[in-house]
Amino acid sequence: MNDTGARVPLRLRVRLIVGAGIIAAVHADAIALLPDARLVAVTDVAADAARDFAAARGCAAESSLDALLARPDVDVVCVCVPSGLHAEVGVRAARSGKHLVVEKPLDVTLAAADRLIEAARAAGVTLTVISQHRFDPGLIELKRLIGVGALGRLLLAEASTKWYRTQGYYDSAAWRGTSAMDGGSLMNQGVHYVDLLRWCMGPVTEVTAVCATQAHQVEVEDTALAIVRFGSGAVGTIVSSTAAFPGFPQRLEVTGTDGTVIVEDGRIVRRAFGAQAGTGPGGAGPEGGAGPGPAGADDGPPR
Repeated sequence: MNDTGARVPLRLRVRLIVGAGIIAAVHADAIALLPDARLVAVTDVAADAARDFAAARGCAAESSLDALLARPDVDVVCVCVPSGLHAEVGVRAARSGKHLVVEKPLDVTLAAADRLIEAARAAGVTLTVISQHRFDPGLIELKRLIGVGALGRLLLAEASTKWYRTQGYYDSAAWRGTSAMDGGSLMNQGVHYVDLLRWCMGPVTEVTAVCATQAHQVEVEDTALAIVRFGSGAVGTIVSSTAAFPGFPQRLEVTGTDGTVIVEDGRIVRRAFGAQAGTGPGGAGPEGGAGPGPAGADDGPPR
């Protein structure tokens, strides 16, 4: 998938991973599932971590990023370093002619993200950022319903990531909770459902936001709220927090003139269409009466 969201055919032979932290193991597992790909090398500023990772995965441990990028047997680089280094590593990889799979977010500033996108375009390589929740069954179905007009004209959307992180989580690595490398609750935790909100609702024309650091000793916010206006005229809200004990499912709710769909952690938990979503039989009346019951939650429009 490129930066426009279009699928790009790309036959992968071999990949390498930059960064041997927690998320690198997920990338390695995914690579192992691809019939046309294999993991050949990893590098990390912590040489011991790279060697241990390589030994566990049966690949080489390169001593530096330059050594890794110089390998002619590498097609794709997975960038798994702290968020604030994504563009720095990605630009170097793009200039070496390597395709890129970058962990979310693309980087922590717009300028850095733009720099990486431009480098990929200039080098003619494919760049994608990890947005795996676009492949959740509930999101695929929601996107389909919007595409066929089942919800009617879109009116309102809500994206919510109300998670909980202890202070120990932030203290576990020097980069966590920093402006330069982490980016805060919205950039680190909430970014997936912000992506899904934008994916479903279209371009944004206006944002009003407030951020606060409420429950942690960190440089960045642990709570962010925003009101969004979309190009279509629809409006929406975003909530992201790592201070919401004990933590709740990520939630995306989309309402149109003909219905509402609610997704939690990638699964549709409620949907109502037609009269059930409005003021007709089975729907909420003008005074805000009872909405659709359990049967209404499962009803859907004709396919």
